[in-house]
Amino acid sequence: MIQIIAGEKGKGKTKILIEKANIAVKEAKGSIVYLDKSNKHMYELSNRIRLINVKDYCIENYSEFIGFICGLISQDHDLEVIYLDSFLKIAYTEGPNISLILEKLENISNEFNINFVISISLNEADLPDSIKKNIIVSL
Repeated sequence: MIQIIAGEKGKGKTKILIEKANIAVKEAKGSIVYLDKSNKHMYELSNRIRLINVKDYCIENYSEFIGFICGLISQDHDLEVIYLDSFLKIAYTEGPNISLILEKLENISNEFNINFVISISLNEADLPDSIKKNIIVSL
């Protein structure tokens, strides 16, 4: 399952994403990963959540990002949820590629039973119609 938190930059998406991660880890039987573009939120997340700074890896486009996600999944069979903050930046995606990459993540989610919670710095109206059903918070 993919869940999206949408809204313009500075509206509080990260705060909501961190709260969701910290609540989820209390009941999680497996592991939780939080992907971000920096280590800035390290101390706001539970120490049971693995924070990964995607910028530390040599990812240059959305195909490499999908490969990175698949690598995470292949090395952690207990992975339950991946939280993606600043999605457009860490996934190197924009425009029509947003639908493509979210479709790939949906397929990965279904195949490996992993949930994705994603913050996207776009208004709900600016998102493709195909992914609006996944929006859980619109700011």
